[in-house]
Amino acid sequence: MTLHENDATRAFRQARDVLLDHRDDLDEARRLFRWPRPERFNWALDWFDVIARGNDRPALRVLGPGGVTDHSFDAMARRSDQVACWLQALGVRRTDPLLLLLDNRVELWEVMLAAIKLGAVVVPTYTTTTPADLADRVERAGIRHVVAASSLVDRFAGIAGDFTRIAVGDDRPGWLPYAASRTAPEEFTPEGVTLSGDPLFRYFTSGTTSRPKMVEHTHLSYPVGHLSGMYWNGVRPGDLHLNVSAPGWAKHAWSSFFVPWNAEATIVVLADPRPGPATVLDALRTHGITTLCAPPTVWRGMVQQGLGERPAHLREASAVGESLEPALFHAVHDAWGMPVRDGFGQTETTAQIGNPPGRPITPGRMGWALPGYDLVLIDKESGREVPDGTPGELCVRLDPRPAGMMTGYAGDEERTARAFEGGVYHTGDLVVRHEDGSFGYLSRTDDMFKSFDHRISPLELERALLRSPLVADAAVVAVPHPVGLWEPKAYVVPARGHAADAACAEAVFRRAVEELPREKWVRLLEFTDRLPLTPSGKIRRAELRERAEVPGMVHRLPGTWEEESDGEAHRGVEPAAVHVPSGDGA
Repeated sequence: MTLHENDATRAFRQARDVLLDHRDDLDEARRLFRWPRPERFNWALDWFDVIARGNDRPALRVLGPGGVTDHSFDAMARRSDQVACWLQALGVRRTDPLLLLLDNRVELWEVMLAAIKLGAVVVPTYTTTTPADLADRVERAGIRHVVAASSLVDRFAGIAGDFTRIAVGDDRPGWLPYAASRTAPEEFTPEGVTLSGDPLFRYFTSGTTSRPKMVEHTHLSYPVGHLSGMYWNGVRPGDLHLNVSAPGWAKHAWSSFFVPWNAEATIVVLADPRPGPATVLDALRTHGITTLCAPPTVWRGMVQQGLGERPAHLREASAVGESLEPALFHAVHDAWGMPVRDGFGQTETTAQIGNPPGRPITPGRMGWALPGYDLVLIDKESGREVPDGTPGELCVRLDPRPAGMMTGYAGDEERTARAFEGGVYHTGDLVVRHEDGSFGYLSRTDDMFKSFDHRISPLELERALLRSPLVADAAVVAVPHPVGLWEPKAYVVPARGHAADAACAEAVFRRAVEELPREKWVRLLEFTDRLPLTPSGKIRRAELRERAEVPGMVHRLPGTWEEESDGEAHRGVEPAAVHVPSGDGA
């Protein structure tokens, strides 16, 4: 059966095709693209089912320890209809919040599609969420239904609430078996219409020093909004798109759901939510992957593993989550002869900035404003727009409002008002715009710090550290200093074959001294076997700031700020790393 396109489907297709037709011409794509804004729109019914019925091409390919499992577009459409019927019979209604706690398995996509068809509000949650965090989500999001992997249901044992409990996998006492959905009717009829402004997602951001924000998106903002991500990733119809991201984070919905299916491409996922670099490289070489998106941490791991020859079918490669440093760009380009294209977006938005296909890339830059986004840099203190070359907070103009913009922070009107103050959306990111219109990332505005009256960007220091062949990964945070207020401390993961010792620290310090002005020298260094990351690949800087020092593992650059302030210090210094006794220095 082939479903007929309605007005909403045609508007969506027309906007998408503008981006596909001008995928190598950003200026023309920006000039011609207009967000489709249908009054009524249910992406699963009005888009996915239309492209899926009668389509036997694989919509989802899961690469697991037991082999490869393909699920066709038609099978996914029919199965999600059946799941929607089953959930409807269990009492799932329009706007009911449904918490989803699943790993990369087909049931995740079945439930997502079914929930969209029902008009439920999906609350995706990563599988490492603690019982305390789950209790917070259940309460704050007003959860009415939970679908969780059977191996994770014990985390709900102490959580009170009258919510439907569904277990995927083995049967668990007190939980309904998801397998029972196989007996449900196969023809789904929605109860009423879906308005494009109806709520669809509530995403919890990763909060470490305060409660996570609850970001709300609609049936317009994420399904339609991710056309910008499709353009940046360069995904085309028929592609096999691999995204390395854990379920529960917004990036998973970006590139493991809407981006590829908006393009009528195949989603390829690794069953392991935290795959090693060898696993990713093997998937690229043996499964015909054409487009890849992965955070810089994954790219660094693959470089350390040894990239080898370029995968035969790989056409596009992109990175998002943390800024992509030039050294990493060059490492991949030298090995594979292709660029890794950096991009930027947030849980609150879809992709705002990126280096799209066909555009010359300056390594270290985020790229250009993507189609549908009008961006401006604002000085936080004066509220005025800043000129090119001057750092400012990245803001999104709201007239017209991009389709990919959240409605706000659910349950927090004050924070929502601050985010949309002055007719723009404030990203909280410090950025500089260059003469060619491209943007360079500096830092989160709350990550920047002053040390002896000098403004320090952790990213600049991290990039200097990562240019050392002794460094596999690095993160810089501010730690208290009795005179200068703050000083920079680096957490360093040594490259393969290098010991975490004083000699390694001395070599890392020396490289940083050669590349950075004196006021930006890294003063403290602590080795670690890994950096704390969110499942989407972002560094948990707050966790590093709060981490207690490890005795014998902290090294200090000799000399003090006070000694150097008299002008005696110079760039030719030959630092020798010294240990800082536990509890001193930082």
